[in-house]
Amino acid sequence: MKKFLLVLGIILVIILGILTYFRVYYTKSFSPEDQVKFEDGTLKIVVVYNRPSKKGRVIFGELVPFGKVWRTGANEATTFETSKDLIFGGKSLKAGKYSLWTVPGEQSWTIIFNSEYGQWGVGFNGEANRNPAKDVVSIEASPVGIEKEFEQFTIAVEKNMGEEHELTFIWDKTLVALPFTNQ
Repeated sequence: MKKFLLVLGIILVIILGILTYFRVYYTKSFSPEDQVKFEDGTLKIVVVYNRPSKKGRVIFGELVPFGKVWRTGANEATTFETSKDLIFGGKSLKAGKYSLWTVPGEQSWTIIFNSEYGQWGVGFNGEANRNPAKDVVSIEASPVGIEKEFEQFTIAVEKNMGEEHELTFIWDKTLVALPFTNQ
């Protein structure tokens, strides 16, 4: 009986190791992790996300369905960390670390900052692994069709004229820009 339990334990450890490898390393080879680091005076923003590629697929409306919560990248949920309070469309986001989710739509996107972070982006049911009760701020933004096609999903943070900044999502021929200021 002891030998059986020992063998069973070893088999379970091997299976867990293989699953961890596939989830963390193998899947990231297709959608590599990237980081956006932005600094403007005392404002520091870090976005950590995984960058899936288009690979000839129809992205918005098919691979990423309209009207459903998306982890805003691949693999783990995207994280957004700010050193200062930010204002998005009149809504305040306190300094801290958040997971970043989006609900793409043909005419409008919803960008969601959630206080829970560190989770895998999709649950076992295939749905976004987000707890809506922990949503902190939701903002609407309009997608813009662009001429140039972006093969890999890209997030950027930039400073515009004056005190305004912009959080941008670009993939395929779609760009979504979310202006913000810091307090």
